[in-house]
Amino acid sequence: MTLAQLVAHGAAQLKTAGVSFGHGTLNAHDEAAWLVLWRLGLPLDCEIDERPIAAEQQTQVQALIDERIATRKPAAYLTREAWLQGVPFYVDERAIVPRSLIAEVLADGTIDAWLSDQTHRVLDLCTGNGSLAVLAALAWPEVQVTGGDLSADALAVARINVDKHGLEQRITLVQGDGLSALKPPSHDPFDLILCNPPYVCQASMDALPAEYRAEPELALAGGTDGMDFVRQLFRDAPACMSKNAVLVLEIGNEAAHFMAAFPKLEVAWLDTSAGDDQVLLVTREALLTC
Repeated sequence: MTLAQLVAHGAAQLKTAGVSFGHGTLNAHDEAAWLVLWRLGLPLDCEIDERPIAAEQQTQVQALIDERIATRKPAAYLTREAWLQGVPFYVDERAIVPRSLIAEVLADGTIDAWLSDQTHRVLDLCTGNGSLAVLAALAWPEVQVTGGDLSADALAVARINVDKHGLEQRITLVQGDGLSALKPPSHDPFDLILCNPPYVCQASMDALPAEYRAEPELALAGGTDGMDFVRQLFRDAPACMSKNAVLVLEIGNEAAHFMAAFPKLEVAWLDTSAGDDQVLLVTREALLTC
C-alpha cells in the first residue's frame, strides 16, 4: 500500500465511523493525513504521494486509526501535539486542544491598531495549554506575558509549552479563579487581555460530540447562556487594566447570547476565518459603562 492509499483508506474508515472533527482538522482526509504522517514520523506538510509503506508500518497506522475511532479522542490527544498558526504545542487530556481564533488576530496584526509603544503587559486568561500566551510573546518580543488559569493541570501543560519555546523569562503562569489572583496591588495593570473563556451554553454542551466531551468540561461550559464567566470577567477587568487597555474575547457561536447579555456594550467585532461574529475587542472605557 502506498502513502496516498494509506491516507485514503484511513479517511474512509473515519468517515464511515462518523467521528467528529474540529480539533485541528475539519474533514476525514486531513485527519487521516495527520494521523498517518505522525505515525510514520513524516513531516505533516510532506506530499501525500505514491511511496510504498512497509507492512509493519501499515499495521502501526491502522492501530492508531482504530484507537481514534474507538476512543473518540481528538487526534491531538493521541499524537500529543497540536499546531496553531504554524507553531507546535504539546497537549494532553489535562488541557483543551488549542484552536482559538484569537491566534489569527495575533498573527495577522488585526489588533495592533489598538496597541501602542505603551503596551508592555499582556494577560492570557484561561490560558489552557499556554498557546495564546506563547503566540503573544512571539508576536511582540518586547512584552511580558502572564498566563492565568483555574486549572493546575492545564497550567502544568502550559509550563511544558513555555519551556518548549524558551519563553520562561517572559511568560509567568498564575493559578486563580478568573482575575481574582491578578488584581492590583499584587499585580500591575495589564495593557492587553486575551481571553478564550468557557462560553459554550448548556444546550450546546448537551449536544457536543464525544471528541469535545473528551476535553476538560471546565474549559468549555459557560452556564445556561454561556456567559457566566464573561459576566464576572467584565465586572472585574477594568480594575486589572491600564487606562488605554483593551480586552480581546472569543465567544464562538454564542454571539446571540453575548448580545442579549450585553445589549448596550460597545464592542468591535474582528474578522476571522470563522466569520466576523466570533471574536470581539472591547476597551476598558467601554467596560466601565457595562
